[in-house]
Amino acid sequence: MTQYQLFATTPKAMEGILAAEIEALGGLNVQQKMAGVAFRGDLAMAYKACLWSRTANRILLLLGCFEVKSQQDLYDGVKKINWLEHLKPDDSLAVSFSSKNNPAINNTHFGALKVKDAIVDQMREKFDQRPNIDTERPSIRVNVYLHNDTAQLSLDLSGESLHKRGYRDVSIAAPIKENLAAAILLRVGWPKIAAGGGTLLDPMCGSGTLLLEGAMMAADYAPGLLRDYYGFLGWKKHDAALWQSLLDDAKQRRDVGLSQLPVIVGFDQDRRTVATALQHVENAGFPGRIHIEKRDIVDASAAESWPKGLIACNPPYGERLGDEAETAELYRRFGEVLKSRFGGWQAAMIISNPELGFRLGLRSQKPITLFNGALECKLLRFNIEENRFFEPKAKSQQERIEQISRRTEAEQPDNQAEMFGNRLRKNLKKIGKWAKQHQVNCYRLYDADLPEYAVAVDIYQGEQIWVNVQEYESPKTIDPAKANQRLAGAMLEIPKVLGIPKEQVFLKIRRKQKSTDQYEKQGDSGRFHAVEEGGCKFWVNFEDYLDTGLFLDHRPIRLLIQQQAKGKRFLNLFAYTGSASVHAAMGGAASSVTVDMSNTYLDWAKCNFDLNGIRGDHKLIRADCLVWLAKQAAAKPAPRFDLIFLDPPTFSNSKKMDDAFDVQNDHVTLLKNAAALLAPGGVLYFSTNFRRFKMDTAALAGLNIEDISASTIPEDFARDRKIHFCWRISR
Repeated sequence: MTQYQLFATTPKAMEGILAAEIEALGGLNVQQKMAGVAFRGDLAMAYKACLWSRTANRILLLLGCFEVKSQQDLYDGVKKINWLEHLKPDDSLAVSFSSKNNPAINNTHFGALKVKDAIVDQMREKFDQRPNIDTERPSIRVNVYLHNDTAQLSLDLSGESLHKRGYRDVSIAAPIKENLAAAILLRVGWPKIAAGGGTLLDPMCGSGTLLLEGAMMAADYAPGLLRDYYGFLGWKKHDAALWQSLLDDAKQRRDVGLSQLPVIVGFDQDRRTVATALQHVENAGFPGRIHIEKRDIVDASAAESWPKGLIACNPPYGERLGDEAETAELYRRFGEVLKSRFGGWQAAMIISNPELGFRLGLRSQKPITLFNGALECKLLRFNIEENRFFEPKAKSQQERIEQISRRTEAEQPDNQAEMFGNRLRKNLKKIGKWAKQHQVNCYRLYDADLPEYAVAVDIYQGEQIWVNVQEYESPKTIDPAKANQRLAGAMLEIPKVLGIPKEQVFLKIRRKQKSTDQYEKQGDSGRFHAVEEGGCKFWVNFEDYLDTGLFLDHRPIRLLIQQQAKGKRFLNLFAYTGSASVHAAMGGAASSVTVDMSNTYLDWAKCNFDLNGIRGDHKLIRADCLVWLAKQAAAKPAPRFDLIFLDPPTFSNSKKMDDAFDVQNDHVTLLKNAAALLAPGGVLYFSTNFRRFKMDTAALAGLNIEDISASTIPEDFARDRKIHFCWRISR
């Protein structure tokens, strides 16, 4: 039996779980790699990995490795493979290509085209016929990973990501993918609990992902059994009889397992969500076997007949627009429910903000790092026992700020604060001069230049000078008292250096990796101040929100929009306070449409319009941008725009959105829908501040994509070239 070199991909931090799966399935020489597992096995092993792995994304069969130092090397290396062994001349293929640290080929679209050309040219030379290209369901999917000078050429046996089980309504996205849900349950020992007859309960079940993955595990139900397409089905070496025997065995195991299913229950407060979950239950073949009902979290309780077991959930992450305090209160109440009604149970939840987990009042085991898309999260595990209970007394962000303010009022600075003040003076001399020469009124003066003083200092010049100070949250290794002392010292130095009253200096604490921090409500002062940029006026607020209403690093792209807007139809998506729309209108745009889902920020945008005297065909639309964009792209006829600005959050699971959003996972659909609205000759500017973002140019092959990031980073942000990325896109 032929042995193949195989590679299973998986999300970061799930490699160990996947390795254990592959070993259990019979994989040989199993080795954990970054974002995947390498192993050996025969064709049956490869099929079993596709059918049975709960945590893999893709199963790749290695065809060869070769050196690539030029574009011709890539072409020649691919062409050396005898492709007649894998597909017929009239078959179809698709190519996915990625490159890292190879100077010869760093454009994924170009790389994919080179690979495709090599295969097509070989078949045409031999048969005077070429395979077709089919990006949806090709006969084979070729995968090339180019790292440094080495290319790995593989067949993608999975065809499409294995997290797509086949039970989910394709129009409904889940807050977590199926393989992440499976990893959570495997990591907390659900299979053992299920084997002992324990109950699985998700009191915030959403569309039912955790429940269905848990049911599949408990029923010995192969996660790939519902899928009707795999990448190997059109492969010439596919063994249909072998595959059918594995399917028959999996169906038999499922039928036996369904008769032994433990109690599995889900609650959710939203009636539509419950209906969706029930539909998914039916799609997966569990009708009548999983109980789901509409019930608020405060009413969650277990029936007397349910054996104690596992409570698993994916609660809100506290990144919704303006409701951090509401989410914290939800966690507090959830903790009370767990402690009062679920003694003796185990619990597990995935969260991105450890502070919210602390609000539960339950001591957890050591947190486990996992990633929900691009967002780093912690998997918390609890034994719900009285000796693990405590009363949380976490300080709020506002309490910390007030503490720093009291320290500065008492004039107790850090003795080294003079060093910070000297750096501030040096920056003011250089950047202040640049700002004056270029008539820039709002700019970044300091951005963690000294590691001891990890703050950003932004100047806003209106009828007077205001300073917005943002402290980057200190690492846990730094003594909080020392961090407070340093921050207090910085807050004393800033007004001294700038010669302004301390009342004009405002402090915020920016936590790490919060995708919607700009929306978080900090206070209710209602005090707004007018500033000017590029001939446009804007209202800014230094007290009520973490961000002020004006993203300073986007100054160049807004000015570019203003210069190009004359006579054009402009669309601004995820518009926040509408600053780009103001620039477009002041630049002479014939019309504009500004879309955001927050009434607060659309009202702010309207005030910015009024401040500039903007009238005419300039619409403000409250909508989930993803839903609105999809509807417009599908409309007959679709509206057309000459200029589009798209600056989405990195991640959002806002309660005002229908689904969770992840810019890395969802940008292809987002950009395709936005580009569909471009008029002939139109331009789309796409920006993101996700530092690890990778543009999927292969999936966007029909678009012209130009990276203009370098030209959109202003002088005052030159120390941080990754503050954002920006592309110019056209059809």
